[in-house]
Amino acid sequence: VCRSNKSPWVCLTCSSVHCGRYVNGHAKKHYEDAQIPMTNHKKTEKQEKVQHTVCMDCSSYSTYCYRCDDFVVNDTKLGLVQKVREHLQNLENSAFTSDRHRKRKLLENSSLNSKLLKVNGSTTALCATGLRNLGNTCFMNAILQSLSNIQQFCCYFKELPAVELRNGKTAGRRTYHTRSQGDNNVSLVEEFRKTLCALWQGSQTAFSPESLFYVVWKIMPNFRGYQQQDAHEFMRYLLDHLHLELQGGFNGVSRAVILQENSSLAASNKCCINGASTVVTAIFGGILQNEVNCLICGTESRKFDPFLDLSLDIPSQFRNKRTKNQENGPVCTLRDCLRSFTDLEELDETELYMCHKCKKKQKSTKKFWIQKLPKVLCLHLKRFHWTAYLRNKVDTYVEFPLRGLDMKCYLLEPENSGPESCLYDLAAVVVHHGSGVGSGHYTAYAAHEGRWFHFNDSTVTLTDEETVLKAKAYILFYVERQPRPGAEKL
Repeated sequence: VCRSNKSPWVCLTCSSVHCGRYVNGHAKKHYEDAQIPMTNHKKTEKQEKVQHTVCMDCSSYSTYCYRCDDFVVNDTKLGLVQKVREHLQNLENSAFTSDRHRKRKLLENSSLNSKLLKVNGSTTALCATGLRNLGNTCFMNAILQSLSNIQQFCCYFKELPAVELRNGKTAGRRTYHTRSQGDNNVSLVEEFRKTLCALWQGSQTAFSPESLFYVVWKIMPNFRGYQQQDAHEFMRYLLDHLHLELQGGFNGVSRAVILQENSSLAASNKCCINGASTVVTAIFGGILQNEVNCLICGTESRKFDPFLDLSLDIPSQFRNKRTKNQENGPVCTLRDCLRSFTDLEELDETELYMCHKCKKKQKSTKKFWIQKLPKVLCLHLKRFHWTAYLRNKVDTYVEFPLRGLDMKCYLLEPENSGPESCLYDLAAVVVHHGSGVGSGHYTAYAAHEGRWFHFNDSTVTLTDEETVLKAKAYILFYVERQPRPGAEKL
């Protein structure tokens, strides 16, 4: 109707194509118009059950029922929805191959990117692959793109043996899960592996992580639906579930055994969260020492807590600052946030410590030390705070280093660490754009082979270090700097 080529939806009843509700909403109007003749006569209960106008997103191949106002993951007995998907995919592959080559050629020939992509005198193609947004799934896409650029973590999954979930005639085809397959065929590790393998191939402009999102729905009920979610919360759930599944193995193969055979990851790894060590704890796992001192009798209590990331408060004195170039005060730095996290703090009345010597709750002080640093240091800046009625966002710019973040001063025993073992270089940044946790948009910046990229769902663009440094970071991923050969001898 409107000749738009954005967000095409095909009606699976009559095959007509209309634009989605976020363009001009003609697909929904088509559904509403189809319901008008039905209101003129009574329907039997059986007829009423049949009248579900189902349509399909031609980009992500997800199926939607306007009557239920929800996405549908099951299929008909004859597998007709899957047949439509495969037909659309074949159309896309054949009809748009030439268009993709044309776009890629334009990209390579553009003056800006040709300059940025010139390596050793020759120009290379932009091989980054975006992730399609399946309906407010930018929180997932930003985390996936960040993790895909942490090489040691990503390579481990990509090198895992593939687990074939289907046999016979359907083997090797693109997987679309249905409810009829049951829980036994669901593997987060396998779908995560497939998604990571699809990125940085350069074979497609965007990959649809629908199979992974379906598994997320299955095993993480908190993320069901298509509302905006917290990227940090998703990352923690994802890492926790990957860790649990890797411990248990899949298809009879224990992934923890594979880890133990990999000496570079297993060596000196003491951080175990919920059981045996996996690649998750070997790379992201660190240990905190929590010291609590009773202010009445002086009794000291020590507790060791494993962590996969550190959540840092933005100090209150910086929370009203909104821009980087501030005239009315100093700029908040990542070091300020780390210092606030590790500094000695007196607990307030609501957090009184149960002193075992005094046999009652007493006023006390608390201090954190880092006993063991992880290979990848994940720092989460607490930008969302609950007030009496709503959750507000702290929009303060926090200055962070691209290279050489020194964590030695936060260590419990800094004298036992090497000269470069406490230095970290930035690998990825997740940014939240907008004012609230239930709204806005997530994107990510990540470094790949010495170049910085901006990942905005299906769009991936080259960027520079200056642009990255201006970002209002939400989650920062720092990778431990590898010591130079022969450094230990010195």
